[in-house]
Amino acid sequence: MNRFVIAEPRKCIGCNTCMAACSEAHKKQGLQSHPRLTVTRTGDDTAPVLCHQCEDAPCARVCPVNAITHAADAIVLDEKVCIGCKMCALACPFGAITPSGTGIAGVAGFGTAAPTHSAALDPLLAWDIGVKSVAVKCDLCAFSGDGPACVNVCPTAALYAVDNAAVGQAAATKRTLAAAAPVGLERTLASLEGLDP
Repeated sequence: MNRFVIAEPRKCIGCNTCMAACSEAHKKQGLQSHPRLTVTRTGDDTAPVLCHQCEDAPCARVCPVNAITHAADAIVLDEKVCIGCKMCALACPFGAITPSGTGIAGVAGFGTAAPTHSAALDPLLAWDIGVKSVAVKCDLCAFSGDGPACVNVCPTAALYAVDNAAVGQAAATKRTLAAAAPVGLERTLASLEGLDP
């Protein structure tokens, strides 16, 4: 089973601290600074959306250059191999892959203005002259011994890393709670109501 990060919308306050920490951690490693997760707002609820590290990852299946592979209990993207075709972003069922690129001004520290695209253009189709756009997705901060930066900085513990042991523990807890739950005769008869013998 792949490792992944889960968000609990009931705990998330929408502060975007996770996005800032993700951006800074990757920038320090010389990777694209675009955050690997996006805090999404739906009505009054917020929650970060990030890569689910799918077992049979559609993004890896459509990558024409094998820049996305299954390794180390995760789906790994190599930014140096990526050609920026955006097929993975289209294939991802969660919208967790974003094309991003750092302009020449950002890389070299120049203060020159770079051409920008129209704000009306969908971000998936946007491009800037002189910028190589590559896929950006959660890598579980594999370069850090401390684990994902987003999990470490969340002020409300709305994010947590999950692995095989954590899933097993959660299943065992649910089985224990289900076995201990009282079942009354009325509840049992109500659940059988309407079934043919």
